[in-house]
Amino acid sequence: MFRPALRPARSIPAAQTWLAEARALIVLAGPLILTQLAQMAISTTDLLLLGRYSQTALAAAAIGSTLYFLGWLMGGGPASAVSAMIAHALGARPRARGGVRRAARMGLWSVVITSVAMMPVLWSARPILLALGQEPNLARLAGQFCFALAFGLPFATGYQALRNFATALGRPRAAMIVMLLTIGFNAVAGWVLIYGRFGAPRLGILGSGLATAGSAMFSFCAMTAVIAADPALRAYRVWRRAHRPAASEFVEVFRLGLPISATMAFEMLLFSAMTLVMGRFGTAALAAHQIAMNVASITFMVPLGLGMAATVRVGLASGAGDRPRARQAGLVAFAMAVLFMSLTALAMVAFSRQIAGLYLAGAGAAAVAVQAAAFLKLGAAFQIFDGVQTVGAQCLRGLKDARTPMLLAGGAYWLVGAPVSLGLAFGAGLKGEGVWIGFVVGLAAAAVAMSARFWRLTRAPGLGAAVPRPEDIGA
Repeated sequence: MFRPALRPARSIPAAQTWLAEARALIVLAGPLILTQLAQMAISTTDLLLLGRYSQTALAAAAIGSTLYFLGWLMGGGPASAVSAMIAHALGARPRARGGVRRAARMGLWSVVITSVAMMPVLWSARPILLALGQEPNLARLAGQFCFALAFGLPFATGYQALRNFATALGRPRAAMIVMLLTIGFNAVAGWVLIYGRFGAPRLGILGSGLATAGSAMFSFCAMTAVIAADPALRAYRVWRRAHRPAASEFVEVFRLGLPISATMAFEMLLFSAMTLVMGRFGTAALAAHQIAMNVASITFMVPLGLGMAATVRVGLASGAGDRPRARQAGLVAFAMAVLFMSLTALAMVAFSRQIAGLYLAGAGAAAVAVQAAAFLKLGAAFQIFDGVQTVGAQCLRGLKDARTPMLLAGGAYWLVGAPVSLGLAFGAGLKGEGVWIGFVVGLAAAAVAMSARFWRLTRAPGLGAAVPRPEDIGA
């Protein structure tokens, strides 16, 4: 349980408070990073299995995933709001069990509402993709993929709500354990259903979608069981009176959550739209793009985990009225993200061909690998920007600042990034490389905007001095 600050800041050397904050952030972020990497391992497993099944299936999965993630984002925003709401409640009143329970319950309500709205869209994936000018065979296969994925959507977003509940209470290992178990479940299910092992039918891309949906169901049920088994989490009785509404928390979970969804969607839509653009440059370009995006997404999981931990740390300080402490928590997260992403950028430049080769086998693999390596080198250019923008957005969530970041993200990605991508891809004839240069420019704009917004908000005077917490300094 997080406790409020109890001793004055002047009794502790400044350097020690920064080191204490770094330790506290790492303790919270470590399991979150592993959880995020485990989630990426699931999608990476799908790509590896499909890439060896057929490049056409891999390309169709890339297109289908764009629609699925849009559906996921609708529920993911309100689910993300749960951690900020709980952190603020605990920062103000460390024993506020009722407020914590209500926030978690309304987060689960939001999952049901958004899933019911988005599942029919996923079931209509084929005509949607045909209307967007995608190749008929790819649209057909992507439609099969999305049809299966739709059944897992409420469980995937429900897991996110339960994970954020546990994280805000300082129990991030629960979600990590669940996701590590899910990797194995998904790998076995995908191998069996895609290739038709152990007497199962050979379903190809449909089998991949069914395996992923089944993995979402498994993770939700396992997370529910872990919460029931953990005394610290069970004490909040999150399922108690699950049918009962809580008006103020219901409003807040959507007031914060929908702008969070929009913020994430602006970025995701940029990448998704450019994936559709890549489809116009051929199957090889699309497969190469998907490989490079997967690698960049894996590295992104580390600053994302740091940012999720920063949401809680910033939220606890902000809920207690300690704005300087909130700034300190955010700056520590920024520094860690920059350091890590600098290292991954160097690795992506040095080993681009080798990384691309891990995803491919069979005829045509060499041509795809060359294109993927070129995209990876451009991806290295936006690593630091990507880390800074996600930590900035998550720190602002900890301050319950959601609407302005939404506008900043929209401007960075769609008024800056998208025009550059399209202009260079078609106007300058750079095709896929032009798209990826636009990613660099858009993420740079977002990074500057988000970090500047956090810096300005945490300069507000009169909200108290930075105060170290006893658990941070070993008291």
